[in-house]
Amino acid sequence: MGSLSIWHWIIVLLVVLLLFGRGKLSELMGDAAKGIKAFKKGMADDETPPPATPAEPVRNLDHQPVVEPERSKVG
Repeated sequence: MGSLSIWHWIIVLLVVLLLFGRGKLSELMGDAAKGIKAFKKGMADDETPPPATPAEPVRNLDHQPVVEPERSKVG
């Protein structure tokens, strides 16, 4: 009673095909693939970094706020 031979596996495959049918088996595999894709997408969403916090205004060495130059208005 060692491991199963190729003939055993062929018989098991035929029995599974008879019980489930070709259509049902392909549906089952499609559903499993969708589940794996959803799992991978969920794992990728967890790895995204949190949004960056707004930075403080830039200050010069005298610790005074930097004054931005005025922009000219067009039209």
